[in-house]
Amino acid sequence: MNVILIGYRATGKTSVGRRLAALLGFPFHDTDEAISKKTGSTVRQLVAMGGWDLFRREERAVVAAFAEKDGCVLSLGGGAAVDQENTKRLRERGFLVWLKADAETIARRLKGDEKSAEQRPPLADQDSRIEVSRMLREREEVYRKAAHVSVETKGKTIEEVTGEIVRYLEKGNPSRPPLKLRGGENVQ
Repeated sequence: MNVILIGYRATGKTSVGRRLAALLGFPFHDTDEAISKKTGSTVRQLVAMGGWDLFRREERAVVAAFAEKDGCVLSLGGGAAVDQENTKRLRERGFLVWLKADAETIARRLKGDEKSAEQRPPLADQDSRIEVSRMLREREEVYRKAAHVSVETKGKTIEEVTGEIVRYLEKGNPSRPPLKLRGGENVQ
């Protein structure tokens, strides 16, 4: 089983994903990083070369490859869950966790993250808070339908968010085998 983190940009998917992978003893993968490694281009460069359609095609191929894996933590790009085929593939072997934050929190995090601006283009030519608010409204239902659970990240540390996810995994599910934390304790 895989643990897949979905949600908008700057909700903590990569940071939480790395910590969660370390706790579970799973490899960690980030789809945006995998796309950049595969193509030799950043998301921003890919979009500049061929538009969002080119990027989404590359993203779909990367997601399909990761969907075949078992026992990893995967951080999806913010728009990957919008593609229903991506979501369908990932749910077959995965537990999807929606990391959430409000538009003001996300805009503040994006403003403080130089790497994000360097690597990822804006989705619209608007003030970041307006863009984030609009995109959250558009994607909220998609994220809600795709995810097994949601976790709020506003005002929480990486450890607190990771702990909530682990507690969800510990609750168990008859359709999901138990996971083991690094060090041997079971995560049901």
